[in-house]
Amino acid sequence: MVVKICLGSSCHLKGSYKVVQKLRELQKEYPNLQLVGSLCFGNCINGISMEIDGKLYSGITAGNVVEIVKECMRKKGESNE
Repeated sequence: MVVKICLGSSCHLKGSYKVVQKLRELQKEYPNLQLVGSLCFGNCINGISMEIDGKLYSGITAGNVVEIVKECMRKKGESNE
């Protein structure tokens, strides 16, 4: 699964670095999780943005990112092997 996280100035100021830290921790459990940085999704007003396999998610925080990614993985049938 490919997860792109916005690292543009607006998302950076809203805490995207902390989101990236959470995703890196999640990679230890799910080695097939690929993280990619993006400069902007053009969705700045809606908070930190993230794209998973082409679908845009907004309002991402360090508190909700792990559950969102895990839910997407469950829907795709991906395991942590």
